[in-house]
Amino acid sequence: MDKRINVLIIEDEKEIMEGYAFLINQYPDFSAKGFTSGEDALEHMKLNKPDLILMDVNLPGTDGITCTRIIKKMYPEVLIMMFTIYENNENVFKALEAGASGYLLKQSPPEELIAALHELHNGGAPMSSSIARMVVASFNKNKTEKNEYELTEREREVLILLSEGYRYKDIAAKLFVSISTIRSHIYNIYEKLHVHNRTEALIKFNKRN
Repeated sequence: MDKRINVLIIEDEKEIMEGYAFLINQYPDFSAKGFTSGEDALEHMKLNKPDLILMDVNLPGTDGITCTRIIKKMYPEVLIMMFTIYENNENVFKALEAGASGYLLKQSPPEELIAALHELHNGGAPMSSSIARMVVASFNKNKTEKNEYELTEREREVLILLSEGYRYKDIAAKLFVSISTIRSHIYNIYEKLHVHNRTEALIKFNKRN
């Protein structure tokens, strides 16, 4: 039985798509295939559902963010990481809102891409360092406008670490507390923001009034 992680690449430049597929296929725990449009990828997925998707933002026809939204509605268990040259706030948060679990820049070195795919598959939310800094900066901006949520400083700290892709056990280790304490903080965050998961929390906390 093939236990490799199936990766679907959606990238409009054929040579680039094939290059990344070749790179990923060099690793025995991955199996990669690519398409140059979201429409072709969606047709393929009817019979061959992947585990992970590398999604470009700028696609012909259906753009990457819209395609992400469609895929997450049809196949909510499929994990999507945006893989693009674009690193502006609007694209990042639109992608998260559409259901993406990670955001990696194309200039990232190959080893970072492979590590990000492993992290994504293991439940993480990989982001390029510049993207993570952008997300953190957005948390620190206009704090007075966000006081309505009444998050404590520790809850803000936990939410920032969540935005950087840390898992519960990693946050617990970083803050020198137990995992149950982190779960309690996250429960309180979700209650205060009236959300049900990390992505909803990040979107709501970062949305400007």
